[in-house]
Amino acid sequence: MNKEMWDQRYADSEYVYGTHPNEFFKQELDKLVPGKILLPADGEGRNAVYAAEKGWIVSAFDQSDEGRKKALRLASGRNVTIEYEIRDLETTEYPADHFDAIALVFVHSSAKNRRQIYLNLMRFLKPGGTLILIGYSKEQLQYNTGGPKEISMLFSEDELIEDFAGLQIKSIRKIEAMIQEGDFHSGNASVIQLVAFK
Repeated sequence: MNKEMWDQRYADSEYVYGTHPNEFFKQELDKLVPGKILLPADGEGRNAVYAAEKGWIVSAFDQSDEGRKKALRLASGRNVTIEYEIRDLETTEYPADHFDAIALVFVHSSAKNRRQIYLNLMRFLKPGGTLILIGYSKEQLQYNTGGPKEISMLFSEDELIEDFAGLQIKSIRKIEAMIQEGDFHSGNASVIQLVAFK
């Protein structure tokens, strides 16, 4: 999905994925001591803003200018500050060993680029830092309640274990969950939840 498509989706005045954080992200973040967190491809900023409300120093990015505008508006309305930049998922750069946590919330990319994207992002995570990931599994195609329609962009547990072989995986599970996050994530869904440490 390209920048133009995301700009078009986010141009609506409503927050198309809602303004509340993803429930799994919220649950896992609340277990951690606040520090510096990176949220790649964070869209309209609902997760970044929640992290800032919990005392995190937040860096977020997305390719969409419209998403950034709405994220900053949401942050302002909640009286918090986030750093939100326009960046590309495949080529973004941050200092090595910089973040205490990285969260990938429904960040789906093409299969041929996915592992390289993850390797790059994990360079920015401090030793001992936490990765939180939630995304649609390959079984999500049966549900038609959100996510990519291309199976190679969806997750399997085995592939994610391989992708994050350099991390210590604390938990990984595929579950059926009721996702109610605006018009585009709505209904029963098959998702994979992962928590790992560097």
